[in-house]
Amino acid sequence: MAATTRIIVADDHPLFREAIQQALAGLFGDVGFVEADSFESLEVAARENEDAELVLLDLDMPGAHGFSALAWLRAQYPALPVVIVSAMSDPTIMRRAIEFGASGFIPKSSPITEIGQAVRAVQDGDVWLPESALAAADENLSENRRLAEHIASLTPQQFRVLMMIADGLLNKQIAGELDVSEATVKAHVTAIFRKMHVRSRTQAAVAARRLEQAARVE
Repeated sequence: MAATTRIIVADDHPLFREAIQQALAGLFGDVGFVEADSFESLEVAARENEDAELVLLDLDMPGAHGFSALAWLRAQYPALPVVIVSAMSDPTIMRRAIEFGASGFIPKSSPITEIGQAVRAVQDGDVWLPESALAAADENLSENRRLAEHIASLTPQQFRVLMMIADGLLNKQIAGELDVSEATVKAHVTAIFRKMHVRSRTQAAVAARRLEQAARVE
């Protein structure tokens, strides 16, 4: 790995961000890191670091549900590999991550050497999964793929509005959170309904929650 490699580490736990950076620096030498602790800061990190070669993304971050940030990243930055690094280790969830566009899945419990193998494999253009995930199957993969495509079509602001809808916020509350007019929020909601192929806030929230549920062991 070249010394100019830049990796975005997106996780809301500062101790983990520090640990993964120390581990990768020890394995690869001079690597540049950019930290993000929420979807909003991840968006900024990706936009301001066009030379980034990899994103290490946790599933549980403020501003996103389950695989939603992954789906959005894959649409906005299709050439930027994203590897999920999660405390979860269920094989089905790992396979779903790949279906939603991840280039790999690394359980946080993995040994440092295995983390290094995964990062090297993804940097070489491969898809990496632990052996335990290779035989897993999921009958909902096609539905997951369609949902990922719908999420990927949203703008960053529409994505934020969808996540707030999923959290049960009303248009007036969303307007206050985003410091925009209620009319602007209504316009975003209309666009979200069209892009997500839904007709109500409830349907939109259910679709968004599927991204969260897909990242859980059933």
